[in-house]
Amino acid sequence: MDQLFIGVDIGGMSIKAALVNRQGEIKYKTHCKTDAKQGPGVFLKDVRNLILEIIDFSKAHDSFVGGIGFGVPGVVNNIKGTIDYAPNLYMENVSFKEYFKDLNIPIFLSNDANVACLAEVRFGAAKDYNNVVLLTLGTGIGGGIVINNELYEGNEGKGAEIGHTVLVVDGEQCGCGRKGCFEAYASASSLLRYTRNEMINNPNSLMWKYCKGNIENVDGKTSFECAKKGDISANFVIDKYIKYLSEGVLNICNIFRPEAILIGGGLSNQGDYLLSKIIKYCSERDYGYKNTPKPEFLICKLKNDAGVIGAAALAMEKMD
Repeated sequence: MDQLFIGVDIGGMSIKAALVNRQGEIKYKTHCKTDAKQGPGVFLKDVRNLILEIIDFSKAHDSFVGGIGFGVPGVVNNIKGTIDYAPNLYMENVSFKEYFKDLNIPIFLSNDANVACLAEVRFGAAKDYNNVVLLTLGTGIGGGIVINNELYEGNEGKGAEIGHTVLVVDGEQCGCGRKGCFEAYASASSLLRYTRNEMINNPNSLMWKYCKGNIENVDGKTSFECAKKGDISANFVIDKYIKYLSEGVLNICNIFRPEAILIGGGLSNQGDYLLSKIIKYCSERDYGYKNTPKPEFLICKLKNDAGVIGAAALAMEKMD
C-alpha cells in the first residue's frame, strides 16, 4: 500500500484538504466553508468531516494516511499541537491535536505561511534553493523561512513573524497591537489604503475611471493597472508601496542573506512588473549592504495549492 499524507489549509473563508504523495502530487482534494464564528466545536467537526472523507478515499484506493499536517493562520504551538491565537478564526487556546487523537494518525501544526514556504521549496518555485524567505502579501504579511534546507519555525513554532517587524517606530497601528509593523505599511491592505487616499486627493486620477467612479471598488489591481497606463497618481501610490515593501525586503536580506526571496499572496499576480520594481529599489541600495550577494526574486508557483501541499509536506518531514 502507498503511504500518502493529508494536508489541511485553514483559511478565514474556507478550509481545504488534500491527499498528497511524496512527490507533492495531489491525489484527492476537498473543501468546505469556514464557519468559525459558530465556535471551535462546529469548526473542528467540519475539519474532521473533510479528513474522514479523504481517509475513506485513501482506503478505497489501496493507500494509507501516514500523517496529517495543518497550516493555520495564526499562532500555534507546534509541540503541544494547539491553536494558541487565531483572531481570524475567533480562536484561542484550542487543543487541536487532542481533538483528532482518536484517528490514531500523527498530527502536526504550523503557521500557514510556514507550510506555504515549505511547499515552494520542496515542490515549487524555490526547489533549487536551500535558504529561502517567503513573503505573502495579503490582508497582512505572512512570513516563512527555510534555513539550510530545513523549515525554521522558532520556539514553539511561533517564529518567522516577519510581518510584525517594525519599519516605523510609533507608526501606523497594526492589528497585532503594536505600531509601525511591516505589514501595516506593505500588505495588500496598506496598498488599498494608499490608493483610496490618493484618489480622494486627486479626483482626476484614472483610478476613478478604473473603479467606475466608486471608491468602494478599489482592489489590489487598481493602482498597478493604472500605473501601467501612465497615471501619475497611481504611480505615486505604487512608488510609495514599493518603498515600504522593499525596505522590509532589505531588512530580510541583512538578517538572513537568503539565496531566494519568494513573493506570494494576491499581489504576486503582478509578476515581473512587481519584481522588477523591488529589484530596482534593492539593487540601488546594494541589497542591504555593499558587496553582499543578490538574492533571486521569485513568484510563488503553487498558488492556491501551496497550503495543502505544504501542510502535507510538514507531516512527511516530521515523520521522517
